[in-house]
Amino acid sequence: MPVNNAIADQAEDMRQWRHFLHSHPELAFQEHKTADFIAEKLESFGVEVHRGLAGTGVVGVIRGRGDSQRMIGLRADIDALPIHEENACEHKSQHSGVMHACGHDGHTAMLLGAARHLAENRHFEGSVVVIFQPAEEDGGGGKVMLDDGLLTQFPVETIWGMHNWPGLDVGQVMIHRGASMAAADSFDIKLTGRGGHAAMPHETADPIYAAAALIQALQSVVSRRLNPFDAAVVSITQCHSGFTHNVIPDEAFIQGTARYFNPDLGQKIRTDMEQIINQVASAHGCSAQFDWIDGYPPTINDAAAAERAALAAADVLGSGSVVMDPPPSMGAEDFSYMLEARPGAYIWLGAGHPGDGAMLHNARFDFNDELLPLGASYWVSLVERELGTGG
Repeated sequence: MPVNNAIADQAEDMRQWRHFLHSHPELAFQEHKTADFIAEKLESFGVEVHRGLAGTGVVGVIRGRGDSQRMIGLRADIDALPIHEENACEHKSQHSGVMHACGHDGHTAMLLGAARHLAENRHFEGSVVVIFQPAEEDGGGGKVMLDDGLLTQFPVETIWGMHNWPGLDVGQVMIHRGASMAAADSFDIKLTGRGGHAAMPHETADPIYAAAALIQALQSVVSRRLNPFDAAVVSITQCHSGFTHNVIPDEAFIQGTARYFNPDLGQKIRTDMEQIINQVASAHGCSAQFDWIDGYPPTINDAAAAERAALAAADVLGSGSVVMDPPPSMGAEDFSYMLEARPGAYIWLGAGHPGDGAMLHNARFDFNDELLPLGASYWVSLVERELGTGG
């Protein structure tokens, strides 16, 4: 099917919902008014509503025709970012320093639109669980929902996600049969030397000098220790030390992130970094403390589920609009936790090419409302393919 006519007819409603959400953004685990709005809409559609998972999470259950016990999950993220919006649109953020700069307002509106259509028609067997997840940007709300019993309370057999993707034409989707987005671990390094007078460096063990050498040496992890066919990134993002012009300090601090798709590769990066850190520190008369912080795991689609997602997207957009297995992103996504727990697929829905270059996480980003009926129609097509039309 092309864009569902009934969904196209509610495009204006979805636009209004999206603009309301954009005007009232809330940060991770603070999405109280957002959750109220979602729950009120779902209840008005006749959807069974459950609240409280991960604090501000909202789950709706839409039961189809027949007595099938099959159940699938559709997920949208609902949190905003700590960015001061620079747009001048009427629906710009009313909360200073907080904005929907990643399109979660649009993701929520699309899933609400699909939920209304599914509740009104119920052309499927089994049940659809619509999952409105908090804290994707910060806090791993997806994992918190799982820890709070999401899949125990709602035992879905598959789970599905979607993200708008600026830079890809509207009306196109990209789907991976495997890794879609990277893991996002971080690390802290503390170098301890022996401070002293800046005019007498020979009497010190300079941690700043050691930090400079270490920052360069850590680049060899990817460039010289990994197979060139193994995609990975090690980026130093912070370096702090000292407090005045004429004192060599006792300590220096380095922080950064590591990205990869293969968990075994992540362990190798960690091991190699620890070896390099200790050796470089020792060579400069310093000691080192290395802390690795596990972040979101890689987002890995089930290959068979990705194929089925492609068919559902082709129903709406045409087979020529589905791009399979493009290069994955080194960005990260906490839907990865849900894909570790259940098979499913995460797709990228083309959002066009912003003329001002306002991509995701930019202060001038605004979700493209043209996507609303496309995304909602994809959800409906996916449900009907996965659960059947119920006769």
